[in-house]
Amino acid sequence: MNKLNSINQKIGKYRWTICSLLFFATTVNYLDRQVLSILQPRLSEEYGWTNSNYADIAAAFQFCYALAVLFAGRFIDWIGTRRGYIWAIAVWSLAAVIHAFAIGIGETVSPLLSLIGIVLPVSVLGFIVGRIVLAVGEAGNFPAAVKTVAEWFPRRERSLATGIFNSGANIGAIIAPLTVPWIADKLGWQAAFVIIGGIGFLWILFWMIFYDSPRAMLDKGKITKSEYNYIHSDNDISTIQAATPIENDKKKISWLRLLAYRQTWSFFFGKFMTDGVWWFFLFWLPAYLKNQYNLEGTEITLPLTVLYSMTMVGSICGGWFPAFFIKKGFEPYRARMAAMLIIACIPLVVLLAQPMGYISMWVPVILIGIGCSAHQAWSANIYTTVSDMFPTKAVASIVGIGTMAGGLSGVIVSKAAGKLFDYYDALGTIETGYTIVFSFCAIAYLAAWFIMKMFVPKFKQIEI
Repeated sequence: MNKLNSINQKIGKYRWTICSLLFFATTVNYLDRQVLSILQPRLSEEYGWTNSNYADIAAAFQFCYALAVLFAGRFIDWIGTRRGYIWAIAVWSLAAVIHAFAIGIGETVSPLLSLIGIVLPVSVLGFIVGRIVLAVGEAGNFPAAVKTVAEWFPRRERSLATGIFNSGANIGAIIAPLTVPWIADKLGWQAAFVIIGGIGFLWILFWMIFYDSPRAMLDKGKITKSEYNYIHSDNDISTIQAATPIENDKKKISWLRLLAYRQTWSFFFGKFMTDGVWWFFLFWLPAYLKNQYNLEGTEITLPLTVLYSMTMVGSICGGWFPAFFIKKGFEPYRARMAAMLIIACIPLVVLLAQPMGYISMWVPVILIGIGCSAHQAWSANIYTTVSDMFPTKAVASIVGIGTMAGGLSGVIVSKAAGKLFDYYDALGTIETGYTIVFSFCAIAYLAAWFIMKMFVPKFKQIEI
């Protein structure tokens, strides 16, 4: 870290201002998507939702997110990060607000959907509509953020920058249980969606003021020539060109061409095997605390705050971890894979969450927190493998493909979890359902690492 400070003093550090904008965008992203999961116990009681009803709502978000993120990556590559991010956060902030009107929306669409044989409770339909729009907007966050990191940071700093902005997910997850139950108690659950959803519009103002491409910021005198050169000091020529608005860089690269690379499939399966774990813990932990320990409302604030605080440490440390191997002479990709193998072993502690849960609620909370922390460390590194192997002009598209895989994984895990929980709840042993799902969550990362290694046994830079 002293070396990093020395570099910043000599050449400038505006790129870390950009990283802070990505951090706050990701915080808002996860804060908006967490409101519903925090309110799930309250809404389930008020509107009589089953676990399968809630799974339908969660799966609608995940499925539409999976589809939207595929096109979001293409959109960001085409329109650029500056305008693309504005569009993304404006759509998802508006979508977060309209959740407050879910019942009215459900009453409107229910007769129309019944004509084609789709019959669901009005409240469920209304929230599904809100989640679909939210998914379309939120799909732009990670493709835009990873592309921004590729444009603004040299390879040796990208995993740290990614870990820092990715830790915003944990901050959003921490702020949600601290604020949402209180707002819902004082002003009603609708106000929670409106107030939290409005924060994104404030972020847009800061993005418009402080962000542009490195080339544009150099021309404006906002960064030094030394920092500009440092940003591109270990990048390929296409990355340097991406910082300059060259017409050729606007040309689209076909999905079929990208899918022909083993590196694309490595990232695809790495995300498919592990993102469902994060989605599950993000959307189902409040329900787990209610079902297992009868906690709801403001009672879940402290355990969720502690758990997600742990994940922030994992995100930042995970971004730093590859530097340990780089100092030992590993090239960046090999260093990242070595770090990811160690990280993949950590979630195995989640296997103990249910067997030891009788001791105290805090045992599974801490163990799950360790597993979630490992996920964020994993996430900080797996995103960076894309910018390691692909030129900048393809990064957002590849991230879109992999994040789509992760979203589909989330659909499968959520739907399966809802069915399992309803089945075992009817038998009076819902804890068995949690044991099954937790077991998958524990081993998913090791399986993902070996699949990724199978596709890319050795590093190879892709030239497009």
